[in-house]
Amino acid sequence: MFRNYFLIAFRNIRRNWSYTFLNIFGLTLGIASCLILFLVVRNELTYDNYAKANRIYRVTWNAIDFNSNISLAVAPKMRADFPELKVAQVMYNQEAMIRINNQRFKERDFVVADEYLPQIFDFQWISGNPKTALSEPNAIVLTESIAKKYFGNKDPMGQVINVENQFNAKVTGVIKDLPPNRSVPIQIMLSFETIRNQVKDDMNNIYDIGGGFFTFMLLPENYSIKRVEARIPQFIHKNWDLNPKEVRFPLQPLQDIHFDQRYINNVVTPTSKDIYYALFGVALLIIITACINFVNLATAQAIKRAKEVGVRKVLGANRGQLIRQFLGETTVLVVFSLALGVILASTFLSGSASWINTKLDPAQLADPIVIAYIASITITVILIAGLYPAFVQSAFQPVESLKDKGGKFVKGFTLRKGLVVAQFAISQILIVGTIIVANQMDFFQNRDLGFKKDAIISFRIPDKTKSDVLRQQLVSNAGVADVTFSSGAPSYNTGFNGFTAPKFGITKDGICELKFVDENYFNMFGLRMLAGQKVIKKAPADTAFKVVANETLIHELGIMNPEKAIGEVIKFGDTPAIIIGVVQDFQSESKHKKRRACVLAYFPQRFFMASVKLKPTAMPGTINQIGKSWSALFPDNLFEYKFLDDHIASFYTQEQKEYTAFKIFSAIAIIIGCLGLYGLVMFAAAQRTKEVGIRKVLGAPLISIIGLFSKEFVTLIIIAFVIAAPVGYWMMHNWLNNYAYHISIGPGIFLVAIIASFAIAAITIAYQTIKAARVNPVKSLRSE
Repeated sequence: MFRNYFLIAFRNIRRNWSYTFLNIFGLTLGIASCLILFLVVRNELTYDNYAKANRIYRVTWNAIDFNSNISLAVAPKMRADFPELKVAQVMYNQEAMIRINNQRFKERDFVVADEYLPQIFDFQWISGNPKTALSEPNAIVLTESIAKKYFGNKDPMGQVINVENQFNAKVTGVIKDLPPNRSVPIQIMLSFETIRNQVKDDMNNIYDIGGGFFTFMLLPENYSIKRVEARIPQFIHKNWDLNPKEVRFPLQPLQDIHFDQRYINNVVTPTSKDIYYALFGVALLIIITACINFVNLATAQAIKRAKEVGVRKVLGANRGQLIRQFLGETTVLVVFSLALGVILASTFLSGSASWINTKLDPAQLADPIVIAYIASITITVILIAGLYPAFVQSAFQPVESLKDKGGKFVKGFTLRKGLVVAQFAISQILIVGTIIVANQMDFFQNRDLGFKKDAIISFRIPDKTKSDVLRQQLVSNAGVADVTFSSGAPSYNTGFNGFTAPKFGITKDGICELKFVDENYFNMFGLRMLAGQKVIKKAPADTAFKVVANETLIHELGIMNPEKAIGEVIKFGDTPAIIIGVVQDFQSESKHKKRRACVLAYFPQRFFMASVKLKPTAMPGTINQIGKSWSALFPDNLFEYKFLDDHIASFYTQEQKEYTAFKIFSAIAIIIGCLGLYGLVMFAAAQRTKEVGIRKVLGAPLISIIGLFSKEFVTLIIIAFVIAAPVGYWMMHNWLNNYAYHISIGPGIFLVAIIASFAIAAITIAYQTIKAARVNPVKSLRSE
């Protein structure tokens, strides 16, 4: 019996190859997209899934901001006062220079870690003892890929490598590469003992909070975090005599780090879980769209199979047998589409790092959870796509079917039209979402920055004693338009300091960014002065600390008129700072948070960065010349530069990943919808061949025939828009509220969405309608 079912299924598939292709292609795209998005979402929602993750917490700092960094003074005191806990500290450096013999490498994800870190995080050790690998000075642990890069097939254990031209460290361990979904990515670990003497002063000052200083702790099994939290206020008061109401150490669960957007100074910018729930929603919409295609095309085909059903019933087939027959056909199509979908997903995953900036291994498709997900997709698609058409087709009455009256099943505002409306609504929601995300990304990177960013590169100055020589060489380069030295370009956050202003009621530390800049900084970056004067070069004998304040700072002082801020004094510790100018706010951090108070001052000892504006002609050649000059001055270092607009884009890596995913998979959902629409128009054209022929004989023009097929879909698009517009607005409005600064949602976005829907529908149905309209009426009437 089942052999006959499948034999008949293959015959019907072969006979209706065009509909089969549309169904298989749509289902393949839908299944592949659903798989890929499932893996993307799973990758993000399982960030930091170490074996002991539910017992690991990050000790953070909360005085004014929620700061993920905390002083090195905290970890030793916690070990003493909380002996039941394992406490580790990590100093994360985005990059470091490694030298092996005469080869130099600039490596990312370099950390300095103490001996307790391997006891908290379950790294997979290939070589070395996790208990002792980081216990001695000048010890270093490498990941497997880094060890292979440096030493090939040689045993890396005991090999010596130079770090930052300062330390000769011996390899004491090799660990497996960490998965990419880690809040503190690690490729190289240098032992904390190596630098202990250099940071001993930092370990005594609770306010010395360096960038990248993280502290983690591990609870014993069955130990409540509330027991630790209850003792933290007394711990703070005992060790530093601070008021626990003003300074707090929030204990942040490890697996919350990636999604807690309150915190600043994370290695990986936190994101919202809602984004990934939305992506999973897109996956569901895609698979639903593919199922709608199947249902629509199957019910449209039902009239052609009405006589077949009638004959089978006359010959004794019951309804259950017919339902199994039609479900069997659906199963064949779905299983074949599934195989193609898995192959397509595997191919995409191999290049996922370049497509959506997420490294996904195709081997994940063999994971038991993923296999279970694939099985659930298969069963769901078979049931959703197969049950309704099977019941519709098996319900035809033999007499009516054989009299060719099956047409009544496809007339009027049927479920099929409702499903078409659903497809258009899904497409319009995705179009609206993609446009809004695209506009927000443009706003992030290009609008309302407060400074010029085009054609500017920045690079470090390793030795400030050679700054004057470097400046002369840069200025003399014909391809250089301008040069400035500073502690960091406008979008580089160079650190925050506490300040007071008793005259204005600020008697406790406010928070303020402090940038040290030269006299050319304002002109080159196009910062706009609102009052007073810019930062100027001052003589060494001039000991007054003169600063230019931004708008946010003077507003915190209660001053609304910039002119009235000139001459006022704020204090950094015991050092008074005289405000000599007010500059318009500029974006020194990402737009996830509101702009902060900032002052700019002249202080050459803190000029760590050179920024160069390039002339638009021959930029690669100019950069090459700059690199040669820089390398001649600093031969022990590697020249690395970054365009300012690329640095700004790095603030929004997560958003860019999300935007790319939305673009790709929204386009796929629309393509799948178009396939179904194309199939329906093809069916309608075949059903109305005789009508078209009669109309042409009676003199109907081509445009009239096109309108005949189009008017129904125009109505459906408008109905879909009425549904999609409020849903799309609500969803995207909630998404935009995740950001301190964002675009507004105007009517133009929805106008573009409905125009795009009409254009997509027009392009989709144009070929079939014109083809039907151009058929010789003599042939179409004769064939009928």
